Order: sequence, then structure tokens, then C-alpha cells
Amino acid sequence: MDEVQDSTLSAEIDRLQAEHRHYAQRLEELLQKPYLSTEEQIEEIKLKKLKLHAKDLIFSLERRMPVIA
Repeated sequence: MDEVQDSTLSAEIDRLQAEHRHYAQRLEELLQKPYLSTEEQIEEIKLKKLKLHAKDLIFSLERRMPVIA
């Protein structure tokens, strides 16, 4: 794999990790509440799915990165 592709993959991984952290932070905010409204419950479910999807994409991209010995 060439350096441009490595750089692009690395940038995409960084972006996905930032998204994952954002989703995790918002989930933590919701979980601090003693009661969630219906809208917040739906948001919680969506955030969990988005967070998992971002993590899956990160792992997929990381597998495509060359191993540096």
C-alpha cells in the first residue's frame, strides 16, 4: 500500500475515532440522568448503534493498514 493510501486510511480512522468519542460522551450525558424522555431513549438507542458502527468501521480500516515491524 502506498503512503497516500496509508495517510487517507489513517485520517479516516482518526475521524471515526473522534465520532466514536462524541457518541460515547453524549451517551454518558444521557446515562447520568435519572429518567430519560421518550426522545432521549430513542437517541440513546441510535447513539449506541452509531457508536458500534463507527467501531466496526475503525476495526475494518485498521485491518487494511500495513503492519509495521
